[in-house]
Amino acid sequence: MSKSYCAILTIAGSDSGGGAGIQADIKSISANGGYAASVITASTAQNTQSVTDIHPIPVPHIIMQMKAVLDDINFSCVKIGMLHSPEVIKAVQDTLDLYKIKNIIFDPVMIATSGDKLLNDDAVQSLKDFLPNVMLITPNIPEAELLIGHTIDLNNLQSTAQELAELYHTSVLLKGGHLELTDTMTDILYNYESKKITVINNQTIQTINTHGTGCSLSSSIATYVGLGFSLEDACIKGCEYLNMAISEGKDMLLGHGHGPVNHFYKASF
Repeated sequence: MSKSYCAILTIAGSDSGGGAGIQADIKSISANGGYAASVITASTAQNTQSVTDIHPIPVPHIIMQMKAVLDDINFSCVKIGMLHSPEVIKAVQDTLDLYKIKNIIFDPVMIATSGDKLLNDDAVQSLKDFLPNVMLITPNIPEAELLIGHTIDLNNLQSTAQELAELYHTSVLLKGGHLELTDTMTDILYNYESKKITVINNQTIQTINTHGTGCSLSSSIATYVGLGFSLEDACIKGCEYLNMAISEGKDMLLGHGHGPVNHFYKASF
């Protein structure tokens, strides 16, 4: 009796250094038991230290990439990363609507680990308008502050996750990695449908090898959603996976800046 792959589609930018973007998504989806297909929205000249150039993929070609895979493959979940312009955001939204895609995990990529801005200023409002169409967003602290308009700290982490969810009508996994360093890494999930808050704690790992953590986390969550886990369980398992990938990659050497996590730690080198 034949079986089907758990197919996950990632729509994101390409990282020439291999640590983030489409490359990290494919690794993360594969490591967590999914089959990864991809639509590339932009090509970046990027390494562990910085982003030096962004080349947008023409919008008609992005649409053709999406239609090619969506016409042929049944995806259990779609993960979205870098959408750099209002035109790209509209094209992705319209095409997903055309195919009636519901399970969408959106990592609102605006700022790279290196601090480089990855989103055009005029795209911010278009991105905000798109958020109610997705199942879950996974902003880090700087991205969440841009979306909500105020500073975030440990004292208002939970209330901000709820505030974001109610403002944009979607569930929110607010990642605490940019907050004051403690022994525990705290992420907050607010489920917009159930109004339930889930606190996810993992041990803080001391390392500079954090390039692509947001891409890797959102892709792992998408994979677990695709595999049939509840949103809460998918987020918990995704955070556990990323924490282990960071831990197992904390002493690995690659490049001269922020190295990647060890996506395939279960089959370590």
